Amino acid sequence: MFDLNFSDEAEETLNFLQQNESKKYKKVLKTLGLLSINPRHPSLNTHKYYGLSGANNEEIFEAYVENKTPSAYRVFWFYGPQEKYITILAITPHPSSFLR
Repeated sequence: MFDLNFSDEAEETLNFLQQNESKKYKKVLKTLGLLSINPRHPSLNTHKYYGLSGANNEEIFEAYVENKTPSAYRVFWFYGPQEKYITILAITPHPSSFLR
């Protein structure tokens, strides 16, 4: 299992969804739960996100919250900062506005 570490942006988004979009919030929580157990769980459709790296050159990955939905939410993350940790960079609709 992995412990999840959240960037300020990801934490703000999670708080916003909790207060304003309960259905989306529940979907994100399910995704985060699966991510902490098995980042390669088939329903997450996890894949490397090319063209972006972490502050320490970490590989960035994208996991699906939703699929085949307009503005489907995604979770962008990387392994670290320590072993058995995953850092959540952003929780955002796709295409990701934080990557522009």
